[in-house]
Amino acid sequence: MASSAAAPLVWLGAKSPGGLALPCAQPTPSQMYAPRGVWMDDEHFIVCDSGNHRVLIWNGMPVEDGQAADIVLGQADFYSEGPARGQGDFPNGLHLPTGVLVADGKLLIADAWHHRILVWNAVPTTSQTPPDYAIGQSDLLHVQPNRGVAASADGLYWPYGLAFVAGRLYVTDTGNRRVLVWSGIPPKDAPAEWVIGQPDFVSTGENRDGPIAANSFRWPHAVGGNEHQLWIADAGNHRVLGWEGPLLLDRPADRVLGQESMSDSREWPYDVQGERRLRFPYGLDVQRNCLAVADTANNRILFWKLPVEQVAFAQARDVVGQIDFAKFGENHWKAVTNQSLCWPYGICIHENHLAVADSGNNRVMIWDCGEIFSACDNICETKRSEAQPCA
Repeated sequence: MASSAAAPLVWLGAKSPGGLALPCAQPTPSQMYAPRGVWMDDEHFIVCDSGNHRVLIWNGMPVEDGQAADIVLGQADFYSEGPARGQGDFPNGLHLPTGVLVADGKLLIADAWHHRILVWNAVPTTSQTPPDYAIGQSDLLHVQPNRGVAASADGLYWPYGLAFVAGRLYVTDTGNRRVLVWSGIPPKDAPAEWVIGQPDFVSTGENRDGPIAANSFRWPHAVGGNEHQLWIADAGNHRVLGWEGPLLLDRPADRVLGQESMSDSREWPYDVQGERRLRFPYGLDVQRNCLAVADTANNRILFWKLPVEQVAFAQARDVVGQIDFAKFGENHWKAVTNQSLCWPYGICIHENHLAVADSGNNRVMIWDCGEIFSACDNICETKRSEAQPCA
């Protein structure tokens, strides 16, 4: 059964009379255009306002609809927009930032179309703070795919997602159809230590230039996990892959969600297996013994309790953004409300809160999902008492 326990709390970004969620023609401190990434912790709320090529930071959790951001990065001010580096003149510019996280006190931004991860050694407290260095480029002045040469351990091509799991940095190097891994947050210009989804650091073939398999990707787009398991959203194959234990070797996945088997990449019809299927899952997060997946083209967030059942095609337990598992429409095929979604991308869980970059509605929504997460915790405690493995 789908859960009705989740409650929308705060609406950040576009909000217009008549039920349309449209951005302003000019950016403001409180408007967004197609945001794709979001992060929150006890001190910061951070959004990749992707369409405006900037990052917005709130000091603490926003508590009011339309609350203005405190800090902007990637633009000269809150009212400027457009990609920089070769197409603009702002020296600290961004080009479609998508992924964001804070780890070991550092802020990391996946500056996807500049083919790099930008690193601030501390979360900025003022606007226009320049990054300290880049991962994937030799310096902050270069932005070519794979550094302008062939793929390698120190180049990137459209890095859309990133996560810090069990002391390791994982980057979904989407254009190279692989995931790169570093132990800790790497220093400037450090090459990746491991590659997942390709046999080596120079190969870049879609599904390893062969049929879809348990160790291949089409568009790896998001990653998350904990010390017990890792999950990667393989959006182009309409699935999420899961591995038991830390993932340090290029090895086949142990679990698949969204498909009946590891060799399937079917884009499921709208009216079939609604609690099991995925269409272009672009985001995920793992917290509180719960896996949440942004099922982007179905305009919803699905939840699996961890550990996921050891069966093929495991069904989700809860849904946010649709009234049940059978529905899939953008904003329920009606006017936008605080309980509807349109092409959700990045998501983040912190304590009882779920933040969703609701890209098609040009906003970020914050939900109270405490009952969903508590149910995950309760299932986990039951499994511990029965001496079963638990995430």
